[in-house]
Amino acid sequence: MEEQYVKMAKVFKALSDPKRVQIIDVLSKGEMCGCALLEHFHITQPTLSHDMKLLIDAGIVQSRRDGQRTLYSLNLEAVKRMQDRLKKMLKPDMEENEDTSKLPFS
Repeated sequence: MEEQYVKMAKVFKALSDPKRVQIIDVLSKGEMCGCALLEHFHITQPTLSHDMKLLIDAGIVQSRRDGQRTLYSLNLEAVKRMQDRLKKMLKPDMEENEDTSKLPFS
C-alpha cells in the first residue's frame, strides 16, 4: 500500500472522534497548553494524552515543551498538504447550479 494512503488513513482515524475534531477547532485559534485543553474539555489527563498522541501521530498537531508545560498547536504545513491531497481525491463533478444544501459540511 502506498505510504500516502497510510498517512491519510491515520488522519481519518484521528478525526473519527468528535472530541478530537473539536480539539482541532480550538487549536485553529492558536497554541494552547495541555492544562487549558483539560479545562476547556473537562476530560481527564490520560484521555487528553491519548487524543493528543493520535493527533500528533497523524501529523495534524505538534507539541513543544515550555518548562513543565506542553504546548500544542496545529501543524499548519501538514494540514495544508492534507487539504491539497483531499481536494485531488475528492474532485466533485458538480454543476454550478446544483443544490448543495443537503450535502455534508454544507
